[in-house]
Amino acid sequence: MLLPVNTKCECGHQNAVGTVLCESCGKPLEKELLESNEPLEMRYDGVARRSQKANPDYLDKIWNFFSSVKIAIYLIIITFVGAMLGTIFPQASTFISSTFDPSVYYAEQYGLPGKIYYFLGLHRTYTSWWFITLLVMIATSLVICSIDRVLPLYRALSKQQIRKHHAFLKRQKATYSTTLAEDEAEWTKQYGQALRKKGYKVFVDESGTALLAEKNRFSRWGPYINHIGLILFLLAVLARSIPGWNVDQYVSIADGDTVPIVGTNYYVKSEGFKIELYENEELPEELKDSGRIKSFKTEVVLYECSANCNDDFEQPTLTEVHQHTILVNDPLRYKELKLHQFDFNLTPRINAVSPMVVNVQTGESYGPFHLKMVEPELHYEVGPYTLELIDKYMDFAINSEGEPITLSSSPNAPAFIFNIKGPGLAEAGEVFMYFPLEKDKVRFSQDTINRELANKVAIKVEGMENVDFSAATTHLNVRIDKAIKYLWIGAVISMIGLVMGTYWQHRRIWLRIDDQQLTLGAHTNKNWYGLRADIAYALKHCGIELDPKSLDNGGHKG
Repeated sequence: MLLPVNTKCECGHQNAVGTVLCESCGKPLEKELLESNEPLEMRYDGVARRSQKANPDYLDKIWNFFSSVKIAIYLIIITFVGAMLGTIFPQASTFISSTFDPSVYYAEQYGLPGKIYYFLGLHRTYTSWWFITLLVMIATSLVICSIDRVLPLYRALSKQQIRKHHAFLKRQKATYSTTLAEDEAEWTKQYGQALRKKGYKVFVDESGTALLAEKNRFSRWGPYINHIGLILFLLAVLARSIPGWNVDQYVSIADGDTVPIVGTNYYVKSEGFKIELYENEELPEELKDSGRIKSFKTEVVLYECSANCNDDFEQPTLTEVHQHTILVNDPLRYKELKLHQFDFNLTPRINAVSPMVVNVQTGESYGPFHLKMVEPELHYEVGPYTLELIDKYMDFAINSEGEPITLSSSPNAPAFIFNIKGPGLAEAGEVFMYFPLEKDKVRFSQDTINRELANKVAIKVEGMENVDFSAATTHLNVRIDKAIKYLWIGAVISMIGLVMGTYWQHRRIWLRIDDQQLTLGAHTNKNWYGLRADIAYALKHCGIELDPKSLDNGGHKG
């Protein structure tokens, strides 16, 4: 439908290009629309929207794309399908093990479908670039759809004229006309009083012969408030990709150890793990002596690091900020951080060793010196030898490129690299790699790594009395979600908008009286039965009784 270039109405109001109904009197501005008998489209009272602009430029085309409700629905459907694909197999982020290799796991567990699933990147669906892009596009569509419609709607509702054009009134879905015998102004006043009893705000023009009654205008903003909530909700979802905003990881901590929580400035110390078993008297006969666990808990202390937090060679500066006894359903809570107790391990774990430094050529031994697996000292003086810690690996492994890596922060396969100075060694010292566990020495060929230095010096533990084992290890789930409060705020705002638009309806009734001829038109966005009932109630109050159904467009003529 081509819109006229000249949009100045006969009432004298100059409308914006693209306006269908005069913003002042409501007269249809296009000839074909004026001559039609079909009810008027009243969604935005005929006010022009930017997306309807003729001869759009490049930016307008982008605007038009995102302002389309059809495009928004397509984006939502595609996003739903993508989210569903992400549920076919478990997401990689749900696995606790630090040695988890998704390229191997999905192929072994699910065969060819698993390989395809991994190849397509669906194992990390919700953090993938395409899924995030879809969320951004939906948010953009919500913003542009809202702006494209809310501004024209505001302009239309804020400029409502009381006396509307006859064509506007007669082309509403609910209409009525008749000839009055009463005083025009008095009849209009009486009709307005009846509508006020129904909760309408009534406006009458200066002549007293034209009326606008309006009810529940606020409900028109419900969809846009809903959009604001959804936009905030989507932004909160996207904010989870900001480093530190969403942490969901696991940390293992032995009794007495203090370990860092990766990705944060926090450290946590286990003061002791305790387990309680059911007494035989508390168990049925068939379960007696079964050793059933009643509860387990960990006394922890939370520290915040203020200096040397990521320095492997300087002791971090820690400040105690919280203490708590963590139970299964009673996590430690501090600001946005939560520590949940989800498992434990009673198998002893190496905590420290007290090895000797041996001069291989003379057979002389010096020491022992105390080497902790977690937070070891950086400098050791052992007889004539000086050891400087260069690097350490808590869970030593070799990656596919042949480079040393650590698989986790737990000392499952600890390895230490020292610079050793002493008799028979270079003045600047020589690099020595030490594995405290005998099985790791053999597995990673310590003597081969150290080459000629292995014939000069050795570090050995003599007897199990020089090995310190921890009593228990507790496994904690670390969770930080800074976006969760914004998710809830967005959800609440969205629900408020949904309720506003669902349980209330915007109702408007216009009438004008010209030479005793009454013309009435009314519009609502939903619940036409209720609007017709209100019109009939007010007419009855003025002495005119009729069937509300007769108010349908083209209905009762008096």
